[in-house]
Amino acid sequence: MALTKLTKNLIDGTFGTEWDSTIQTSNFTAVAGKGYFVNTTSGEITVTLPAGVVGDEVTIQDYAGTFDTNLLNIISNGSEKIQGRTTDAKCIVENATVYLVYQDATQGWNADNIVDNPPLVSTSYLVIAGGGGGGYCGGGGGAGGYRNSYASETSGGGGSTETPLILTKGTNYNVTVGGGGAPVNSYSTTAASGVNSVFSTITSDGGGGAGNHPDQNGVTGGSGGGACSSGNAFTGGSGTTNQGYAGGNSNNSSPGWGSGGGGGAGGGGVTGTSTTGGNGGVGLSSLITGSSVTRAGGGGGGVQGFNTAGTGGTGGTSDGTNSNATASDASPNTGGGAGGGGWGNSAPGGGGNGGSGIVILRYTNTATLTNPGGGLTLSTATDGSDKVTSITGGTGNIQLN
Repeated sequence: MALTKLTKNLIDGTFGTEWDSTIQTSNFTAVAGKGYFVNTTSGEITVTLPAGVVGDEVTIQDYAGTFDTNLLNIISNGSEKIQGRTTDAKCIVENATVYLVYQDATQGWNADNIVDNPPLVSTSYLVIAGGGGGGYCGGGGGAGGYRNSYASETSGGGGSTETPLILTKGTNYNVTVGGGGAPVNSYSTTAASGVNSVFSTITSDGGGGAGNHPDQNGVTGGSGGGACSSGNAFTGGSGTTNQGYAGGNSNNSSPGWGSGGGGGAGGGGVTGTSTTGGNGGVGLSSLITGSSVTRAGGGGGGVQGFNTAGTGGTGGTSDGTNSNATASDASPNTGGGAGGGGWGNSAPGGGGNGGSGIVILRYTNTATLTNPGGGLTLSTATDGSDKVTSITGGTGNIQLN
């Protein structure tokens, strides 16, 4: 009886391997019957196996003895199995030779020196909620809550770096990008707070709305809104632990009755004085996209009688005003708080709209992020060995594959 190809190769030790002389230093797709020298010195490498036919062989050699530090990922073709499982495999053995043989549809590819590699992707995130609206002749809006797990950067309110999420490939994870809070251009009603932003189990709280004329406290939020006064001192809203700082208090003295600045991710809003509106709290910078960008500052507080209005803190905010002019809106996708309006000769000025939030995800460039069902506005770029997806609007699901 004629020997099968597999049996013959096992007997004579040749394995029928044709070695590729090119050292593999990046992801590649293998061809049946070939051997590959793979160098993972610079990072993990993924090999995709060919469609299997009984007796097919693929051989891989650890070229530089680095599989134990930068592993070899092994992915099957389509729905084919590896060692009887539908999950990927990996080799983490230094100087290993991985000899893969395709048995049948039940077992798929089998080999020595490999173990199951659950399809998990470590994902760093920056989740910023919408900033609060500015007050009607009032305080500055608070910045949206700021939660960060990238590198050694901090979260808002002096919080430590959080732990990246471990996502399972092929699983849906909810994302919502919160909108900015609107001003309410009428007396005795606080400006609207920003809307929460969400990524899976991570929720950042919307920035607190500012206090309005005549006398109001700022609203609690990711960072708190600034207070407003026309004769009594009021209190800025509190920030959320590990997300942002409190808003500034208002002043009860003429001629300006300065309103408080909104709190920021990196610092508290400043209390107004008799002649100045309080400045907004500063935001925080992050390199998660590969470039340093500052976001989530607090809006500047308004002031009466053409005195000096508060300036917005760095991070997408707007300044307060000192007349009946309406404060400008905070920048979109920063979570910045809006500036508060002032009071000039005859009428109060309106506050601005808070800046919308953003969700930024950073993960290995061997994965691909999709938006099943739509609903999200997103863009993806590559930075080094990672991909970075910025989600700037909407509600929907993301999935890594």
